[in-house]
Amino acid sequence: MSVEGGTRAIVAALLANTGIAITKFAAFLLTGSSSMLAESVHSLADSGNQGLLLIGGKRSRREATPLHPFGYGRERYVYAFIVSIVLFTVGGLFALYEAWHKLQHPEPITGTWWWMPIAVLLIAIALEGFSFRTAITESNHVRGRRSWTEFIRTAKAPELPVILLEDLAALFGLVFALFGVSMTLATDDGVWDAVGTALIGALLVTVAIVLSIEMKSLLLGEAAT
Repeated sequence: MSVEGGTRAIVAALLANTGIAITKFAAFLLTGSSSMLAESVHSLADSGNQGLLLIGGKRSRREATPLHPFGYGRERYVYAFIVSIVLFTVGGLFALYEAWHKLQHPEPITGTWWWMPIAVLLIAIALEGFSFRTAITESNHVRGRRSWTEFIRTAKAPELPVILLEDLAALFGLVFALFGVSMTLATDDGVWDAVGTALIGALLVTVAIVLSIEMKSLLLGEAAT
């Protein structure tokens, strides 16, 4: 994978998620929607993860030293593994906790800003779609004839697989949030908002586990294909 291509995909995802996190949090403050809160934290975690990937990529390119004669190349895997932990704890577990809390005390979405979550989610889907498209374009430069599953499992550079999985999870998460918010507005029943939040949490936990397994194999020195 070219360093430039991976960096381009990371920067595109970072810019998209930072803007999305701000608008989602504003929508949560105005409506109290748990799906919007879960998605706000999700985007915030993703933004931090992209920052970690940029730091890991930069640090991995340091020159070898007498103390580290083989260089620092594997440091990028350490940061990518931290990304999976952040996604699991900050994103997934928080969303599942929020879903459990809202199921105990469901609240409808009310107020004059009831339409804002729908607008924010539709805009976020467009922005995440742009980020995902950038990651796909950069991945196609190095993917060759491998399927997407094979590319995720066999890639030796972690940046593009991580961004691909994060962006895919973000798009599905937005769809789940849109489902929960729309059903809550249609039925005036806050349970649907909690269901959307639970789906987001389960999705993030699943993606985090897949990432951690793949990064673990790279940290342990999986052989090159």
